Amino acid sequence: MSLLDSCRDVLSDWRPAEPDQESLRLAYLDHLRARPDGWSRDCPGAHLTASVLIKAPETGQVLLVLHRKVGRWLQAGGHLEAGDTTLPGAALREATEESGLSMITIDPVPLRLSRHRVAFCGPGGSDHLDVQFLATVPGRPEPVVSDESDDVRWFDPDQVPAEDASVTSLVGAALLR
Repeated sequence: MSLLDSCRDVLSDWRPAEPDQESLRLAYLDHLRARPDGWSRDCPGAHLTASVLIKAPETGQVLLVLHRKVGRWLQAGGHLEAGDTTLPGAALREATEESGLSMITIDPVPLRLSRHRVAFCGPGGSDHLDVQFLATVPGRPEPVVSDESDDVRWFDPDQVPAEDASVTSLVGAALLR
């Protein structure tokens, strides 16, 4: 199975309850049909990304990364790479790289989708078609700050910085799953 096939399968099999999420799911699938390279950062204009909200079930806390380029607290995530074999696997790779944590267990069913414009991605910017997953870790391990981040920290869900509606929506969805 190719990465493109995995992206299509994950999105085809998932059935979100919210109408706006269903619209995004269908738009992502249309994008992948029109652009077989639509998972790659080299696809001009828009491409899939994968992100992960890491949760510590014992404490109920979530891990966020203070993204160096964006300057906001976000879930771990980023671009799909040619060496990735599955969409959830790409999300898990990003989570491990950006948190420094091992023992991460990812739920392969998407939690949410988020389409957002990133001005510094490619010439003229690009839309990130983010597929957001939920992952858990045992205990509450100490994260490690990566080269892409200024900080990595555990937050109680009611203390998550409210500056990014995508993050607060993701945390809200994680609490319901």
